[in-house]
Amino acid sequence: MSKPFKFKAFTINQDRCAMKIGTDGVLLGAWADIEHNPFSILDIGAGTGVIALMLAQRSSAELIDAMEIDDDAYEQCVNNFENAPWGDRLFCYHAALEEFVDEIEDQYDLIVSNPPFYAEDYKTDNEQRDLARFADALPFDHLIDSASKLLSKQGIFCVIVPFKEEANIINLASKANLFPNKILRVKGNPNSEIKRSLIAFSFSETATEITELIIETERHKYTEDYINLTKDFYLNM
Repeated sequence: MSKPFKFKAFTINQDRCAMKIGTDGVLLGAWADIEHNPFSILDIGAGTGVIALMLAQRSSAELIDAMEIDDDAYEQCVNNFENAPWGDRLFCYHAALEEFVDEIEDQYDLIVSNPPFYAEDYKTDNEQRDLARFADALPFDHLIDSASKLLSKQGIFCVIVPFKEEANIINLASKANLFPNKILRVKGNPNSEIKRSLIAFSFSETATEITELIIETERHKYTEDYINLTKDFYLNM
């Protein structure tokens, strides 16, 4: 049984979710751009709901929606929302992305997604976990196309992907008139390869601001940059 994950301002139950709390989700929740003061936020593929909860803590957005297709994850996300201090601003839809796009009239000022992307790995015996992890559950082109339809004109779409997919997703986004305004490239330690790219897209084409984040200098010795990014959330930061 997976223990609840306690953050400074909220707790996440994750025993029914295939995808547990991980660095990727926390990075995206802490990094996603809220400088434009979004009124409405959407988390695509919410899992435990951690990213939506982090954005509820960070922003004054009045409407924070999430959508999750997996039955167990959806129920757990709803439960985590209800138990959070910002429950009145949070709502989770039980839906697939295509039906959500077809049915929702609203547009969102900020859309975030930590999509499943382990397409190159072998499938395990745990089908639920595989569904959560595999790109065939949510192909990038489908994600970008949907985000472009749901995003308000001045909105920002933030996503985290494997670094090796960065050029691919930027290319796909350009076809939907979405352009990379900011990119954060993440390394585990100073000597490791870049592992992840966090990208903020919008409909405005600007020079791309590219920065790098190193998580640890050595095992469990976190860098100042990583501590500054996550200290409002992690208990022991």
